[in-house]
Amino acid sequence: MFTQKSTPIMKEKETDSGAATIIAPGTEITGHIESKGDIRVDGVLNGNLVTTAKVLVGADGVIKGDVDAAQADVLGKIQGNVKVKDLLYLRGNCHVQGNIHTAQLQVDATASFNGECHMGPVANVVELKKEASTDAWQAAEN
Repeated sequence: MFTQKSTPIMKEKETDSGAATIIAPGTEITGHIESKGDIRVDGVLNGNLVTTAKVLVGADGVIKGDVDAAQADVLGKIQGNVKVKDLLYLRGNCHVQGNIHTAQLQVDATASFNGECHMGPVANVVELKKEASTDAWQAAEN
């Protein structure tokens, strides 16, 4: 007559809290940063930045190092290579000094960058580099 109801066991999973890491104006950080969440840079970062989420470089933000992210909006300055899995948006009076690897690129008329631009799936660019370095290594052995 009475049956015991079992409750399903909840599996622990990663959740996105919606919070972003902010490097505020007047802050200067030296070092490598890795994150799974969004990052906003309004200060200065001297080092590489890697995230599986979005990067926003504010109008006064400066990154002196490489950037690797899923998406990026740049209004400030980046002195380094930029690798974005999805959309890279160069906005306003931003300035990028370095090579760009991205699936999609949107550039405002007032934005500027100096470097090479490689578009298409970012994974393909990485694989092509691996193949080229392997071919060069094999040619050097022969």
